[in-house]
Amino acid sequence: MVSRNKRIVAAFAAVAAMGMGLAGCGSDTAGDTKTTDDGGVVNITYMHRLPDSEGMTLVNDIVAKWNKEHPNIQVKATKFDGNAADMIKKLETDVKAGNAPDLAQVGYAEVPEVFTKGLLQDVTDEAAKYKDDFASGPFALMQVDGKTYGLPQDTGPLTYFYNAAEFEKLGITVPKTADELIETAKKTAAQGKYIMTFTPDEAMMMSGQAGASGPWYKVDGNSWVVNTQTKGSKAVADVYQQLIDNKAALTNPRWDASFDNSIQSGQLIGTVAAAWEAPLFIDSAGGTGAGEWKVTQLGDWFGNGTKTGANGGSGVAVLKGSKHPAEAMEFLDWFNTQVDDLVSQGLVVAATTADAKTPQKWSDYFSGQDVMAEFKTANDNMGDFTYMPGFSAVGAAMKQTAAKAADGSAKVSDVFDTAQKTSVDTLKNLGLSVKE
Repeated sequence: MVSRNKRIVAAFAAVAAMGMGLAGCGSDTAGDTKTTDDGGVVNITYMHRLPDSEGMTLVNDIVAKWNKEHPNIQVKATKFDGNAADMIKKLETDVKAGNAPDLAQVGYAEVPEVFTKGLLQDVTDEAAKYKDDFASGPFALMQVDGKTYGLPQDTGPLTYFYNAAEFEKLGITVPKTADELIETAKKTAAQGKYIMTFTPDEAMMMSGQAGASGPWYKVDGNSWVVNTQTKGSKAVADVYQQLIDNKAALTNPRWDASFDNSIQSGQLIGTVAAAWEAPLFIDSAGGTGAGEWKVTQLGDWFGNGTKTGANGGSGVAVLKGSKHPAEAMEFLDWFNTQVDDLVSQGLVVAATTADAKTPQKWSDYFSGQDVMAEFKTANDNMGDFTYMPGFSAVGAAMKQTAAKAADGSAKVSDVFDTAQKTSVDTLKNLGLSVKE
């Protein structure tokens, strides 16, 4: 990952080069405050969105181990049952009210946004102590303007999940090119089997698929340059439009019961999925297809060659107003390096302190495969993609247009048109310069 990580550092460093008043939006520096709460015990609060599903090592159980070993630094974790955008709104309200948690899970795509909202606390000096525990690329994604605001937790490379047993029955293999993908999808759809999905509620995933061949956002001088209609975007739009027009892909939302039913009925036999979806996919399947599915790399379907994109991935940030940033970071480094426990949550961890082992449940479902090794390959194959402040608004708008594309009232290319307009409008609304 070394070369990729260097590129990510360079790309995200562009935020520092912007000027544009971003530094003025920053938050308090950690400093050397070491105050304690009642009884001499430091109390840290942590809000997360991790799945905490059955069979996983629960976050509260991980935290309990820390609390037992660190009687003077006690942590209370709270799960936020809602989407990322709603959590950001809550954090913004809580920071203004002075009662925000010390730590909060923040997607890499959200870091520039929460920074510009003034929600983050500068913990650069503390973070430097733990830098060697994490891959440099994800570590850099927790930085803005040369300052660090937390530590990375996981990444979300896109891969392909497919039912190998069904593929063999149908006499097909994983397509290598876009033409092969479309023709194979049409062939299997005619038999009531679908090797691809167009999931409107995961439309932001298309930014990763398209961005694998080039980023959407750049900085020129003091201005942002936005181009969501790249060669990669056009390739993604073309492939999905052909699949939809030929009724060769399922178009039900990913996080809907109908998606689960499509797996359980044997209708769905292939889908693009982020690495973190593995345990959630197994849950969706409800035991159906156990030992038949496999994970592999995406073919060259979107003009990216061997490159893949990302969907998701997050770190944990220290929020403005935390009275105990040093202790919060000490816990955070420990928590984010609990590799086996975090893997059980479905994460492809950013920590480099230990090799991630494939959980037995995953191996059993995915044909005995070393799934984590496959995810690592995908991680190493990720292309560059930098995020702009307010990207969550872009993702929300993309979902709305994707829903229309799914029912035929819009084209898939409209999703990228929406991304362009929303990106420009969002940046301007944040008071940032945009070169058009």
